[in-house]
Amino acid sequence: MKTTLKMMLAIGALMLFFQVSHAADVVIKINKRYLNLPISQKQARGNMKFEIAGKQERIFKIRLAKDEPEYWVFCDVSALKGKTIKISYDGDGSGLQKIYQNDEIEGHEMMYKEKNRPQFHFTTKRGWINDPNGLIFYEGEYHLFYQHNPYEREWENMSWGHAVSKDMIHWEELPTALSPDNLGTMFSGSAVIDYNNTAGFNKGNTPAMVATYTANTDDKQVQCVAYSLDKGRTWTKYSKNPVIDSKAKWNSVDTRDPRVFWYKPGNHWVLVLNERDGHSIYNSKNLKDWTFESHTTGFWECPDLFELPVDGDKAKTKWVMYGASNTYMIGTFDGKKFTPESGKHYYVTGTIYAAQTFTNIPESDGRRIQIGWARLSHPGMPFNGMMLLPTELKLKTTKNGVRLISEPVKETNQLFESVGEWQALNAKDANEKLKQYNGSDKLRIKTTLKLSHATSAGLNLFGQKILDYDMNFNLVNGVFYSPEDMTSMEITADVYIDRTSIEVFIDGGVYSYSMERRPDTQNKEGFHFWGTNIEVEELKVYTVKSIWE
Repeated sequence: MKTTLKMMLAIGALMLFFQVSHAADVVIKINKRYLNLPISQKQARGNMKFEIAGKQERIFKIRLAKDEPEYWVFCDVSALKGKTIKISYDGDGSGLQKIYQNDEIEGHEMMYKEKNRPQFHFTTKRGWINDPNGLIFYEGEYHLFYQHNPYEREWENMSWGHAVSKDMIHWEELPTALSPDNLGTMFSGSAVIDYNNTAGFNKGNTPAMVATYTANTDDKQVQCVAYSLDKGRTWTKYSKNPVIDSKAKWNSVDTRDPRVFWYKPGNHWVLVLNERDGHSIYNSKNLKDWTFESHTTGFWECPDLFELPVDGDKAKTKWVMYGASNTYMIGTFDGKKFTPESGKHYYVTGTIYAAQTFTNIPESDGRRIQIGWARLSHPGMPFNGMMLLPTELKLKTTKNGVRLISEPVKETNQLFESVGEWQALNAKDANEKLKQYNGSDKLRIKTTLKLSHATSAGLNLFGQKILDYDMNFNLVNGVFYSPEDMTSMEITADVYIDRTSIEVFIDGGVYSYSMERRPDTQNKEGFHFWGTNIEVEELKVYTVKSIWE
């Protein structure tokens, strides 16, 4: 009898261990805003599923921590309050018991104060971000959607994250807008306001915000539509998705990233789509039925196409087509076909990728504003990836022809306070002026260098070359650059330094670049101007306010 009892107890304990340690589930009645989930990068990914009354609510991949979590992620479940959800996991289920609900995100007290949290660039609270999506202005709000993995700091579970802003500087992060479905994960796309109700989604006097996006699987990418009637807070996916399936036409999986806009002269919608080796043009009257019109080779991913005045003259315009690498062509567009006249050119390089411009900017404003993703990391943080500063794009006539220029939008000026301004310094004196700012984690510096005895000069920060101008070979940080004045001995740099990034705008934005901030830990010199007998003609220093305070 004793032996049998011991065996029964042992078997019971083993069964309990098996239920908790392997594929298992927990049941939770939602009465708080967030579910907090423990993560460990050491764990293999498993599939986690939420069910409500036996029906799948969502499924995603996650590295659920079985021991001490490295960090926590969260699900905003405020829309599920009062409902009971069953959480199943097909990986090691030891961590299921650590999941808990709260009205606060685990670690909220350190939110935006973390060591490697950018202080004036947008980052998500938790998880991975990449391409900006659906950039649109509507009723006083700038909307930033973006590729997002809410459940880990690495790429996976592609969804559309969402944030809104009144000024493109201070952002409020909202719940995930679009999540994976039976057609695939949510890849990049764009958004428009359908004022004329061409798609039939409008309700009364409320026009629909319509998103066009790619649904992705391992072997297919199709284009889909969703709409929102509450300023992007909630979304309904079109029941007859997909609206474009062009894999067979191109014999390629690479058919993605639809960019939609209204073409007023033709009274129709235009969709620019990356397909295999370039950008295709489609037309539609209703955002649902699309007709292929033309194709321009030479681009890859994340297309954009827009018209800009040349030198501010609205009677003289050109069209710009570009792709994810931010190389571009200038030409004409008749609503069906883009005809290149010059290119490919570049105006920005570095960490920037997959930049997109805002739609629906009021005519009274008239700016073409762009935000790009910075491909850089944030070591030790529960998030990864950030957005670069919003910039205004313009077309300017240069010695080489019409070219794009890019500078931070005027709204960024609210962040900066001038704390020093000097003229006609030598390098040694300039370095002395900057010494007190060596330890700053965020700073803006504007400077103009004049070369005399040297063919190269620049500015370092703890050994990292912020500016490296080689006049002899016409290189700025290794990239070809020829100033407008071909015999000029000067170069101007506007430098934005954040905790993990550096952005530099050369000669008023004629060329710009971004980089990950990687100081040499063995270097103690801090800011350091270099170059034989150079003159620092102008040096301005600004402190920077955190956008999170």
